[in-house]
Amino acid sequence: MSIQIVVNGEDRAVPEGQTILGLLHDLRIDPARVAVTLAHAHKIRQAILSGEIQNQADAARKLGLTRARLSQILEMTNLAPDLQEEILFLEAIDGREPLSGRALRGVLRVTAWDEQRLDSRLHRSSTQPALPGAPPRPC
Repeated sequence: MSIQIVVNGEDRAVPEGQTILGLLHDLRIDPARVAVTLAHAHKIRQAILSGEIQNQADAARKLGLTRARLSQILEMTNLAPDLQEEILFLEAIDGREPLSGRALRGVLRVTAWDEQRLDSRLHRSSTQPALPGAPPRPC
């Protein structure tokens, strides 16, 4: 008899002789790309504020980014604090990203934190819990 479990929205069979914990241990879990980008955004912003880096143009040159891309990255620090915290703890499981940077950029066009929390682009898939402040998913 084989045991089926759902991992990250996919059915997986537990092979003979392997435990469920062993199967979960084999998953590759990394910080989500948006989490890493947000952490870098805070480091860059702090370096600019402390005077370690002159300004955004200087930061873009030093990091090998366009000024437009650096602006996109730094905009992430304008998200509501509770959303930023949630994003910093997101994980990519077996390379599957829980939230795209593109979806996040759409949310950043909204400056009011209450409206950011309600934005449908931050509502997660059925395999991921919703971000704080998101309305409950229908059953």
